[in-house]
Amino acid sequence: MIRNTRIAAACSLLLFLGLLVGAARVQVLNAPEYDANPANRRHALERYAQPRGDIYAAGRRLTGSEDTRQGLRYERSYPDGRLYAPVTGFASQLYGSTLLEDAEDGVLTGTDGRLAPLPLWGDLTRSRQPGGQVHTTVVPAVQKAAFRGLRGRKGAVVALEPATGRVLALVSSPGYDPALLSGNSPATTLAWNRLTEDPAQPLLNRAIRQTYPPGSTFKVITAVAALESGIVTDIDAPTRTPNPYRLIGSTTLLRNEASGCADAPLREAFAESCNTVFAKLGATVGTRQIVETAEAFGFNDGGLSIPSPVLPSHVNTRMDAAQVALSAIGQYDTRATPLQMARVAATIANGGRSMRPYLVDRLADAGGETVARTRPAYEETAMTPGTAALLRQMMIDAVSSGTGGPAAIDGLTVGGKTGTAQHGVDNSESPYAWFISWAQRPGTAVPGVAVAVVVEDAEADRADITGGGSAAPVARGVMRAALR
Repeated sequence: MIRNTRIAAACSLLLFLGLLVGAARVQVLNAPEYDANPANRRHALERYAQPRGDIYAAGRRLTGSEDTRQGLRYERSYPDGRLYAPVTGFASQLYGSTLLEDAEDGVLTGTDGRLAPLPLWGDLTRSRQPGGQVHTTVVPAVQKAAFRGLRGRKGAVVALEPATGRVLALVSSPGYDPALLSGNSPATTLAWNRLTEDPAQPLLNRAIRQTYPPGSTFKVITAVAALESGIVTDIDAPTRTPNPYRLIGSTTLLRNEASGCADAPLREAFAESCNTVFAKLGATVGTRQIVETAEAFGFNDGGLSIPSPVLPSHVNTRMDAAQVALSAIGQYDTRATPLQMARVAATIANGGRSMRPYLVDRLADAGGETVARTRPAYEETAMTPGTAALLRQMMIDAVSSGTGGPAAIDGLTVGGKTGTAQHGVDNSESPYAWFISWAQRPGTAVPGVAVAVVVEDAEADRADITGGGSAAPVARGVMRAALR
C-alpha cells in the first residue's frame, strides 16, 4: 500500500512539473511569438482600456479621449484637429499613430517608465500608469496666424524662437481632421482611403517631411560662405559680375528678374536678389565652402527630430563649377524643409549661434508633475558674430528697400529674404514662393521670432507666385502674432 502511494505521489509530482514546464513554455519561451500574433487582441484591448494622455499648447488641451463603451473603449478626439494636426499627428485604432502621438506614445499611453512611482514598477506589477501629458512649445496665437495666412493653399509655415530653438508654430496645408482616423468603423476606413488617395496629400506634413528647392532664400548661406571665406570683404564694393552671367564650362546664360545687377555690390545684390552675383560667388567660393557652410546651418543632418523625425535637407557634396553656381542660388538639386530654412533665419537672428529646434517643452504624469523637460541645445557656430551682423543688416535692407517689403511691420525691426524656386521639366511648373525672416522688438538683444514660409499653388498665375507677393505677407502675420 505504501509503495503504491509513493508511486502515485511521484506520478503526481511529475505531472505537476510537466504543467509547470508547459506554463513556463507558454508564458516565457513562446511569449514573444504570442505577443506578435495578429490574432492576439490583448494588447489592443489594454491600450484602449483607459483614456490616453493629452497633448497641450500653452496649457490648452489639443487632444481628448471619448468613451465609446465598445471593446476598444477609448477613442482619440481632437477639439481643433485641423489647426494642430501638423503638431499632434493622429492616433488611430486602425492605422497607428504619427508625429507627437507616435513619438511620445509611451508617455501618452502610460507605459513610459518615467511615469511609474518606483523604478521597474511597471515590470514588477505588470500594470499600466494613467496616460501622461505632453506640453508643447507651440503658441496658439502664432499657430492660428500661420494657419490663417496660408488660407488652405499648399504650403507650410514654421516659426522658431531664435535664442532657444523652441517651435512656436508648425503648419502644413492642405490639412485634415485627425479625428476622422481615430476609430475602427467603416467610416474610418472610408476617410483613410479618401485622404491617402487625395492628390493634394493632406496627410503629408510639408513643414518637416517635405523638401523643396529653396530658391533665393539659399543666397543667405551663399553670402555667409563668401564673407566667412574672405571672398567678399566689403558688402558695398562692386563684385565685377557681368549680366548675364555664363555658367563656367557651359553655354548657359544666367539672367536676373531685377535690373541693375551688373557689377552690383553684395548688399544691393541681396536686396534685389540678383542671381548673377550669387551664382558667380558660389562658383568662386567653391563646393567645399558652400557645403561646409550649409552643413553648419543643419543641411545634410539625417538625425534631426523634434521629436517627430525631420526629413534631411540636402546640398550636394560633389559639384562642378556650374552646378555649385546653381546651388548657390538655391537650384540644381539643393532641397530644404521649411523647418530647415526657419533654422537658417533663426541662426542669423541669434548672432550666428545655431540652436537645435524642439517641439516638446516638458513631459508630465497624469497629475501634471514634470518628469522630463527639454533644455535649449546649442549646436554650433555657423558664422562669426560680425558676419551675422552684416547678414542681419542685409536682411533688414531687403525688407526696407528691396523685394521683402510686404513683410515690414511698424514698430518692429524686420529682416527677410525672398525666394522663387523654379521646378519641373525646363522649369515648366509654377514656382514655389519662399520667404524667410525674423522680427525684433525695440530694446531687445535678440529677435524674438524667426519664420519660414513656402507656398506652392499650382492654380495661381505664375507671375503672382513670388516670395515677396505670396509668402512675405504670411510671415508678416506670424511675426506680428509672435511679438504682439
